[in-house]
Amino acid sequence: MVRARVHHGGVSQQTDGAALAEPALHALRAAIGPSHVLTDADIRATYETDWTRRFKGVAAAVVRPGTVEEVAAVLRASREVGAAVVPQGGNTGLVGGGVPRAGAPRDERGSPRPQIVLSTLRLRNLEAVDEIAGEVTVGGGVTLSALQEHVRRSGWDFGVDMGSRDSATVGGMVATNAGGVNVLRYGVMRQQIVGIEAVLADGTIIRRLPGLVKDNTGYALGSLLAGSEGTLAIVTLARLRLVPSLPRRAVALLAVDDAGQAAAFAAAFRRRLSTITAAELFDHDGMRLVLRHAGGEPPFRESHPRYLLIECGAAADPTDELVEAITGLPTRDAVVASDEGGRHRLWKLRESHTEAVNAAGVPHKLDVAVPIGRIGEFDVAVRDAIHRADPDARTFVYGHVGDGNLHVNVLGPDPDDETVDDAVLELAIQMGGAVSAEHGIGVAKVRWLVADRGEPDVAAMRAIKHALDPAGTLNPGVLFP
Repeated sequence: MVRARVHHGGVSQQTDGAALAEPALHALRAAIGPSHVLTDADIRATYETDWTRRFKGVAAAVVRPGTVEEVAAVLRASREVGAAVVPQGGNTGLVGGGVPRAGAPRDERGSPRPQIVLSTLRLRNLEAVDEIAGEVTVGGGVTLSALQEHVRRSGWDFGVDMGSRDSATVGGMVATNAGGVNVLRYGVMRQQIVGIEAVLADGTIIRRLPGLVKDNTGYALGSLLAGSEGTLAIVTLARLRLVPSLPRRAVALLAVDDAGQAAAFAAAFRRRLSTITAAELFDHDGMRLVLRHAGGEPPFRESHPRYLLIECGAAADPTDELVEAITGLPTRDAVVASDEGGRHRLWKLRESHTEAVNAAGVPHKLDVAVPIGRIGEFDVAVRDAIHRADPDARTFVYGHVGDGNLHVNVLGPDPDDETVDDAVLELAIQMGGAVSAEHGIGVAKVRWLVADRGEPDVAAMRAIKHALDPAGTLNPGVLFP
């Protein structure tokens, strides 16, 4: 895998980006307007580096279409000149899938292909909530927080939530099949889709937005696009199912012995509490890093090895039910908050992990899934594996203990040294897990896809890719070499 060279002081500059000829730029400007075709290097820079600062490439241009027709025009123009198109939403990705490739993709003759970043941020349609069906149609560039604010005014809510809500976009969430903190209650992004509008690589617009819960007429294209990471089509609209608003919330933070106990407690809460919405895990080193970075006071007088955060939501106050469920569990300590400030302080300890780790250095971020029953075993084994690979590495493990999705973050190794990455991903496969749970394969894990899924599965994926994008226009280098 070729990646931009990165140092702790920033990303080194690349000079291997192929340029677009003036006629191609003219076609793009004619399609979407000159002000939305960005070629200045300083302006392009924010679109060219991913959130971790590990991945960077050079775009010949950044385009910002505002309608589905403009997206189609951009793709047709790009295909005519052999340019690669990198779809990008809020640029919150962590595996390099939403920024240009370092080294530049090559055409059949081996010449570098120009890369165009297609930003979806102007696709911000927010249609009226269908209050009877409990559905809404929104643009691919709508942020999660804007979606939440919009539907909550009608007494509904959206089932997927995550810490990056202010910048993550609906289109990006579909493309990565995002999960977040409420999967154990509502499922992943694929399960929220009841209709889709998208543009294929040749500019063809596909549209199925009837809002039908039961629609068995052929292939479910929306489900196919969920998790495709921008390699099959660009999502311009999504029809999404909504969930009832749960205005009363209670949050508990439990101090526990280890990750295995946290998983067992989370399972007990799921059996006892019909109101549970989230079950999150983090360790003491992670909490200490968060408190240093974001401020605040420790929730307990003493430190503890692991912490389990539980949230419940209902129409009526679920605090008593949550407290009763905690009673009798052999916790080391526990605190419960039902007021907004107290809940926010407890959630901050979990949601600030990503930002705190990123502020401490350039992290190796390994998003994996493991069988829930083996979370405790994995938590011990992965730390041992990382220590063997790099004795000086700092490891932080946190994530969604209720669905088996753990985020393994490692600070210390050179960003280009993948020794710890290999150790973590190999362990996940050995334990019956997956090398990606919600962040995607991107470019970071391309060589692990066959090891995880097997040759027949990947061959089927390649066949789908070739059928929908035979020229390899959309996001080359993501999922497949």
